[in-house]
Amino acid sequence: MSPFTSRHKRADDEQLLSMASAGDQDSFEAFYDRYEKRSFSLAYRILGTRSLAEEATQEAFISVWKNVARYDATRGSAGGWALGIVRNRAIDLLRKKSGNAPDLDHDDEVALENRESVELTDETAIRRETRREVKTGLADLPDKQSKVIELAYFGGFSQSEISEMLDEPLGTIKGRMRLGLERLKGSLIESGQQA
Repeated sequence: MSPFTSRHKRADDEQLLSMASAGDQDSFEAFYDRYEKRSFSLAYRILGTRSLAEEATQEAFISVWKNVARYDATRGSAGGWALGIVRNRAIDLLRKKSGNAPDLDHDDEVALENRESVELTDETAIRRETRREVKTGLADLPDKQSKVIELAYFGGFSQSEISEMLDEPLGTIKGRMRLGLERLKGSLIESGQQA
């Protein structure tokens, strides 16, 4: 049986954080329950180990609790805000544990690939050029289309998760993804023909 009241279950994420900022610990716990799995999954994708992902998630939610009054709904969704904190904690932990970890944005492969290599193989050169073309193509897309593609392919989120994060209907997310990928494909075909 869930320890949360129907009030907590009916409340949206922003309402839960508002009640939590007023000291309602159950509201914060309800919010945590909604985002625990996604947060751990995000931290695990960045850190690669269960123990570090658990540590990053725990630290992030302690920070969310301490700073819940600072959440500003005009700057984004509550879930996006919390997941941003998780992502930042995971990256901080990665840097701390590895000493010289690269500055990771939303594409850690690019950062890792940009390290000096002893030899540049043809395959590596092709991958880098393709990645540059994809980034250029993404920059040419409308913001809403590029955002869902980046969240899916660089963030590793499912379309359902993106729908919840952006507080948009799943059909809208799927449509943006389809249109964006079609435009991106066209852009890549054009750049291939011009080369």
